[in-house]
Amino acid sequence: MVAFEHPHPHVTPPSAAHLELPFFDDTHRQMAPELAAWAAQQHVDETDDRAACRDWVQRLAAGGWLRYCVPAAHGGALPALDSRSLVILRETLAYHSPLADFAFAMQGLGSGAITLAGTPAQQAAYLPAVARGEKIAAFALSEPEAGSDVAAMRSSATPHDNGYRLSGSKTWISNGGIADFYVVFAKTEPQAGARGISAFIVDAQQPGLDSSEHIHVMAPHPLATLRFADCELGAHALLGPLHGGFKLAMQTLDIFRASVAAAALGMARRAMAEAVTHAKERQMFGQTLADFQLTQARLGEMSALIDAAALLTYRAAWLRDCSATSGAGTPAYTAAAASAKLTATENAQRVIDMALQMFGGRGVQVGQKIESLYRDIRSLRIYEGASEVQLLILGKQALK
Repeated sequence: MVAFEHPHPHVTPPSAAHLELPFFDDTHRQMAPELAAWAAQQHVDETDDRAACRDWVQRLAAGGWLRYCVPAAHGGALPALDSRSLVILRETLAYHSPLADFAFAMQGLGSGAITLAGTPAQQAAYLPAVARGEKIAAFALSEPEAGSDVAAMRSSATPHDNGYRLSGSKTWISNGGIADFYVVFAKTEPQAGARGISAFIVDAQQPGLDSSEHIHVMAPHPLATLRFADCELGAHALLGPLHGGFKLAMQTLDIFRASVAAAALGMARRAMAEAVTHAKERQMFGQTLADFQLTQARLGEMSALIDAAALLTYRAAWLRDCSATSGAGTPAYTAAAASAKLTATENAQRVIDMALQMFGGRGVQVGQKIESLYRDIRSLRIYEGASEVQLLILGKQALK
């Protein structure tokens, strides 16, 4: 892991021309430059990913950016969760630091189900603290044998003393081990498949919860396996309706799916900026790398891949906000979000790979920004709906 690295002083900041697209309004156009200026001023040592994540949460809270993770009624910046704001935030943060993007995104995803389905008491207990950076949130859905196939989960919550007894394990849990609370999904009717899942809020200090098993990955960020051994929860821990957990999980992921595409877009834009700067400065055979037509063609391809991803990402966020205003999700949004997530993450992988190739040997040197981007981008094609899952969604939609 390398320390958070600001762009090379010669790297041109990303253009804000996309904000003039009709997908955005004046609120977004005002927020975006303020966020970009703020992000450029932050200096965080990311050598220790867990310490850095806590640092980023505090900085994001102090800057007021975590207020976009919750609605205004609970200390948020806007009346409701706004996908276009989330997209701008994640794209900008990922451009500067994928770990900053991670810290922001998990505050939103980890508390999103409470925003959607929490009781007034649950919302008051957690959402303002999330916005102030006082509580770190986590979303615990995946299991060792239940990733894309959510209905295959084995964790169970059985009635016990006017509450529930939670048993089982969750894995690949972002913020595992540093979160103050987890939104956990478990079977309350084991034979009912997806219709037998419920959601619970579990505080990190709850007896019977062990989050000490950390998972180390190629682009370090806080991940852990959670183990529940007869973890006793009060009735107040139930989040949303009994057996309504699957629908709640999907609704929560729906809000944030376009923002995953935005994070990939931010990383791709940073790789492009690094490649352009390098091409202009690198001397080869009596000229710069940028003078070669092959370099120009490669940069053109990268630019087109980024533009395609951007338009799909912004369209998906706009559709989500429109469907939220109308009070119901739409099949059009589901397909748009799948297109955006698939295209942005796959395109970003290609863009970053092409950028690394331009750097030659330096591109694979640990400590180079392009090398860390190469590792950072890979997981986005897997989490919150792998590329294969997005292809299935789009294929089924095409057959309707």
